[in-house]
Amino acid sequence: MSLPEFRLLRPRSIEDAVRCLSEHLGKDGLSLRMLAGGTDLIPSMRQKLFEPEYVLDLRGIVAMRGIRPQGDGGVEIGALTTLRAIERSDFLRQHYAVLTEAAATVASPVLRNMGTIGGNICLDTRCLWYNQSLTWRKGCGFCIKKDGDLCHVAPGGTKCWAVFSGDTPPALLCLDAEIEIASANGVRRVPLNDFYTGLGDNYRKLQPNELVTRIFLPASTAGYRGVYRKLRVRGSIDYPLAGVAVAMKSYDGHVADARIAVTAVNPAPLLVKGAGELLMGKPLDEALAEAVGDLAAKTAKPLTTSALTPEYRREMIRVFAKRAVLAAAAN
Repeated sequence: MSLPEFRLLRPRSIEDAVRCLSEHLGKDGLSLRMLAGGTDLIPSMRQKLFEPEYVLDLRGIVAMRGIRPQGDGGVEIGALTTLRAIERSDFLRQHYAVLTEAAATVASPVLRNMGTIGGNICLDTRCLWYNQSLTWRKGCGFCIKKDGDLCHVAPGGTKCWAVFSGDTPPALLCLDAEIEIASANGVRRVPLNDFYTGLGDNYRKLQPNELVTRIFLPASTAGYRGVYRKLRVRGSIDYPLAGVAVAMKSYDGHVADARIAVTAVNPAPLLVKGAGELLMGKPLDEALAEAVGDLAAKTAKPLTTSALTPEYRREMIRVFAKRAVLAAAAN
């Protein structure tokens, strides 16, 4: 499938990018798309999901690349930093291990060389009825997420259930990450936990004239032991069909703090509520890990948006959560 025609814009600074957004976005906000690594955008454009008049190529903005440890013990990561650089970073592996584990599972080495942390955070939601060719979508009568008013996942429903399938966001949620968002109105910094809406078709709180520029990890979560577990059909390339991230801190054999997050089973990556309280101050054993798995499974709300059944994916969330907390405790 060929790409639609478009004009390529190549800013060299964040200020230039913001100016291009203001000048070329259009009233509907659909005439421009931003390109970071292009591993998700380009296939979507080939499928005619997006046919923008302009593509804003951010890859020339040097200020949006790099992993920069901060004086307070935290770290700042440019949104254009590749997933391969995240995976290979000795600093991140030592201090924020769950992030390097999650980054290492994304697709293949070739795609990790191109894909960026900012792109993974802003990854479009996916669905069997949405991520298809234009001919296929026409045959289905389109859907709420693109050109139609019907959800094939939950027929008769008015909500889009397309699923979020990024690997690094659950790890970032466990690490209390914040993101910086720039626009013509200035810069704002928000917790990643507040960035996602839980709606498949309008899944993030990012206006068309805004772009994610940096990610911040605090010193308070540095040193947490981290584990990421992922279910996919093909181990070398596929998106997650269920994913669990765990970040844990222990003292004298007891859990001092723990965060667990799931991905690919809801329209947003989610922290498992109550998991930290359940584990706090207790020695981790098989029964407690089983209880954490049950809690994670209750958070997961998978529907028929992928090749595997919702029941199987929910059960794998349970299994992965149990295994991940045991592995984190054993590290």
